Amino acid sequence: MKKGYCRLCWHQASQDARGQVTVLEPYPEKVQHHQLFFTNLQRPRQPGPPRGMQGRRRGRPRHPDPAPAHRPVPGWLQPPLFEARRDFTRFNRQEHARLDNPWLAWARHTAHRLGEAHGWPRGVRFDVGRALVIVLSSHVSGEVVRHSEIFPALRSRGLSVQRTVEVLAEIGVFQDDRTSSFEQWLERKLEGIAPGIRRDVEHWARLLHDGGPRSQPRDKATVWGYLNRIRPVLLEWSVSYGHLREVTRDDVLTQLDALQGSQRRHTLIVLRSLFGRTKKNGTIFKYPTSRIRVGQHEYGILQPLEPEHVNNSVAAVTKPADRLVLALVAVHAARSGAIRRLQLDDVDIGNRKLVIDGRVRPLDALTLYVAREWLDHRRRPWPDTANPHLLINKFTALGTGPVSAVSLTKPLRGQATTLERFASTGSLKRPSSMAPTPSTSPRSSDSMRRPRFATRTPRGRCWNRPLNTSFDETCSTGRTMKAIMSE
Repeated sequence: MKKGYCRLCWHQASQDARGQVTVLEPYPEKVQHHQLFFTNLQRPRQPGPPRGMQGRRRGRPRHPDPAPAHRPVPGWLQPPLFEARRDFTRFNRQEHARLDNPWLAWARHTAHRLGEAHGWPRGVRFDVGRALVIVLSSHVSGEVVRHSEIFPALRSRGLSVQRTVEVLAEIGVFQDDRTSSFEQWLERKLEGIAPGIRRDVEHWARLLHDGGPRSQPRDKATVWGYLNRIRPVLLEWSVSYGHLREVTRDDVLTQLDALQGSQRRHTLIVLRSLFGRTKKNGTIFKYPTSRIRVGQHEYGILQPLEPEHVNNSVAAVTKPADRLVLALVAVHAARSGAIRRLQLDDVDIGNRKLVIDGRVRPLDALTLYVAREWLDHRRRPWPDTANPHLLINKFTALGTGPVSAVSLTKPLRGQATTLERFASTGSLKRPSSMAPTPSTSPRSSDSMRRPRFATRTPRGRCWNRPLNTSFDETCSTGRTMKAIMSE
């Protein structure tokens, strides 16, 4: 409706006022009849594809695919006298663009192949093409393109730096001159420590991170946790000592006496690792952490989840991907790493099977429901993605890698019941001793099938219901569990 009149009234008013006036407001009041017609029976004025207001085709015409190209054959090269960095921020397409450059032609063809293989959308392909014109219009054989040169120019224009780097690395002209984040972090953490102590600690931290001839590299999070744990201790020792060989057993015990529980245990383990490495290198003569017992680690008792906390966590997940993650954790006790590694081939909808870390599990009705919901949602925004993983997002859909661990835990951040508690307690998981229900057993007959919303016996918990089902049931322990799985 527009100003109280429908579209047909305005159309009839325009027919009555044709050739008389340009303002139609008085004419809708005089409309007493409508000229009706059957759709798709009018003869088009201009045969062919639909056109816009001024005779142009609707939408931007499709750009032709880049012509096949190969690596340019290098000829005679003039060695540079000195290294000069280029400023791509001053690039002007009308003045500096050289579309006939063979390196640019090869890069555009390579970008087309990568886009087809990884399912890049049309906008990403256009942005990469614009970026390659900026970077490679004046490129000659023997030159390299550094990350520090292209980052300001592409970021200021809103172009994808990561996809452009993939193309440049594919053709072999990219040089990553960025400083490692680990190096920057290590430099900050070692600030304020005595030079003699810093030298041994830096060697130990790099060996943990990079590995050595007889040691495997540790995870970056492990190195962060180790150095963060003993940094206050090292700063206190740096006030009195200039080298780790001056630290005695009493100094270690003094630091440990001020700690309790897991903090004391973790600090002692890290100090053992540090002094053990320096003892092997020969920079210290005594092992100050010897004969200091770590003690037995007392594990906490798993407490049952409160129904209110479970309901709050279930209500917090609203997206299809988050609902699938919650079902995999609660029903199948899958860890976050295993969920991130799941691929499309691991979910067999037809045979009701699910493969988690090489183990085949039956696909229950709840997981089947949320898996279908996620697959339908996954197909809409990324129909051409080449990522084989089951869970993807807007960042990983253009590549082949898994999602980050933060994307799994973020929906339940701040909730009393997290994914780890779901997996450890298994409060939503059907007991393994329970016989398969007719909905999951392939040999059950139709006469033995119960209605989907039938009341269950108190033999075990049931989650084989769609997500929009509310239920109140008593489990085998006598507890009453209430949950609402709603969008």
